[in-house]
Amino acid sequence: MNNKTYKNEISESIHNIASALHKVGAINKAQMQHYNNACLKPIKPLSSDEIRAIRENASLTQAAFAIHLNVSKNHISAWERGIRKPSGTALKLLNIVKNKGIDAISY
Repeated sequence: MNNKTYKNEISESIHNIASALHKVGAINKAQMQHYNNACLKPIKPLSSDEIRAIRENASLTQAAFAIHLNVSKNHISAWERGIRKPSGTALKLLNIVKNKGIDAISY
């Protein structure tokens, strides 16, 4: 398997075919999203304590962590206080950093 987490091997095969079709324009973005939802495991939400621990394990300030995630420092602060929840790309990046470390998303 590659970087994505699939529900099973059949889902991986279906998703790879759909991705190839999307790449050549045979299926649109909405259809590809359908395949993403059907084939990929959902991303686990993170608690405010988990987000803080991820940042602290990376030895980063909220401002520096925000730069890596391409969000504002206020977002990091709100996530860590439990006022807001990360979603979409930010949640994916947080899970990558949790599992592989900050170097996995550093540029």
